Amino acid sequence: MIGKIYRARFNPTTIAAKGELWKVLVEEFLQSYVPTNSSVADIGGGYCEFINNIRCRQKYVVDLNPDVKIHADPDVEILVYDATKMIGLSDGSLDIAFASNFFEHLPSKQRLFEVLTEIRRVLRKGGRLLIIQPNIKYAPREYWDFIDHHIPLTENSLGEALLASGFEIEECIPRFLPFSVKMSALRSTRLLRLYLKMPLLWRMFGKQTFMIGVKS
Repeated sequence: MIGKIYRARFNPTTIAAKGELWKVLVEEFLQSYVPTNSSVADIGGGYCEFINNIRCRQKYVVDLNPDVKIHADPDVEILVYDATKMIGLSDGSLDIAFASNFFEHLPSKQRLFEVLTEIRRVLRKGGRLLIIQPNIKYAPREYWDFIDHHIPLTENSLGEALLASGFEIEECIPRFLPFSVKMSALRSTRLLRLYLKMPLLWRMFGKQTFMIGVKS
């Protein structure tokens, strides 16, 4: 069912366009948080836009949808697992975990805590969890336009979940990206580069939160 939903939602043209925008997002913003000698996992990585573009020593993508194998580059190790049981990753084996537009798809808050606990297990002490998360506070209508959105989250509720799961909050940008690049004016790489350099625009148009949790 997961594969059917995403094949209906994104056509090949949309996927290619998203991929170009993700290259810019990684290059202009996310790479600064990821040392090139680090071991990184993309949790719920889907089309692998982050993990394919990030520069690092070791790459993993974790996704329950077997279609992830189609999208991962050859240097990415594919783990088709539920994120609550990442048996392919040992304790403390990661420097960085990344999750974008993933937590709202989990079926319950209890499952969110299970995923966060598992992410904490596979991170080394001091390892970082980078999150890009739709914020229902700033997108109260759009948030429910997707059949597979279940958990409503704000920067505050997500922060509470991280703290309760043994993370410290290193950084929180409540308003970062628009809710969906597909639905916004940021449909070109040039405009996205400009947007990322102007935090004032984030406070005007941002409907997704950027947050970093550190394993304490």
